[in-house]
Amino acid sequence: MAKIGVFFGGGSNEHEISVITGMLCVNLLRGAGRDVLPVYLTRDNRMLTGEMQSVAAFENPSKKWRTLTFCEGGLARGGHRYPLEVALNCCHGGFGEDGTLAALFKWYRIPSASPDVAVSSVFMDKTLTKLAARGLGLPVLEGVTVREKEISPPFPFPVIVKPAKLGSSIGIRVARDEKELEAALALALHLDDSVLIEPYAEGKRDLNCAVCRIGGKIRVSPVEEVFSSDEILSFREKYEGTETRSRLPADIPDEIAKKVQIYAETLYSAFAGRGVVRADFLLVGDTVYFNELNTVPGSLAYYLFGDSLTEGRDFLQALLEEGKRIAPDKPILTTGILSRPVFTGKGGKERIR
Repeated sequence: MAKIGVFFGGGSNEHEISVITGMLCVNLLRGAGRDVLPVYLTRDNRMLTGEMQSVAAFENPSKKWRTLTFCEGGLARGGHRYPLEVALNCCHGGFGEDGTLAALFKWYRIPSASPDVAVSSVFMDKTLTKLAARGLGLPVLEGVTVREKEISPPFPFPVIVKPAKLGSSIGIRVARDEKELEAALALALHLDDSVLIEPYAEGKRDLNCAVCRIGGKIRVSPVEEVFSSDEILSFREKYEGTETRSRLPADIPDEIAKKVQIYAETLYSAFAGRGVVRADFLLVGDTVYFNELNTVPGSLAYYLFGDSLTEGRDFLQALLEEGKRIAPDKPILTTGILSRPVFTGKGGKERIR
């Protein structure tokens, strides 16, 4: 019988956060009576499965967990195959959220309920994110991408320094002078090979909006505002505090909320979106700036569509059903050109144009 494959972990700085998201989804779907195959990607990207019941199991991974490999339509261990009805990507960060896993699903013809290769790879990189958003006419803050420690940004301090391809606020710092900029760049370049520097918007407000496709129709969540006690919403506040402070729906004018939702839906539609994504915005005065698109958002952003675990379970099941609706591959033409004498006999062409 085909199973639901839930993939989590992976070779990323967000490995542990991915385990939390993955096991949340595994247990919600198990609670709905679904036949789930948990697939844990180790930090060196081996795939393991076994008796995985809670996050606590990953403090000391079991030696009894079995190694898996991809095969046509699913996964395999030795001579045993695990056909997958549909896959769900819960890997935050590189070698998962960056399109790598989506490409493997496509290669092995595994239906996926998560974003595809193109949207995943583009929006994993904050520099490409800006280019894509500008191309769609969305307002973004100016920025410069650097790959070396010594640079003076073309706009005044304060600035915000971000590793270009990391998430969960890892490695992000605000710099108010050259000395702080040097330290922030050193940290960011230690974690990533390119860095985005932007003006730091004093007094900005952080807004989120999620988008998904269910039943063939795009659904857009209410707009959430997330609060921070510091200059930026840090990793510590997101994951190590008692809870992240937020308001849903955000206490903002209706016209601003509508603008955020339109921008989020524009991004989703332009990239033929599937699965669920979360778009993050900055509100500076009355101006909304698009900031980032998370193609594997924390907890898969279920809480933006419903406030209970029961609603979260139903939301995940709806995403899975949508993943199975993906159209089959188009036929591949055979031209017969390889059998023509011009390429097989004497005097054949030496090159093609």
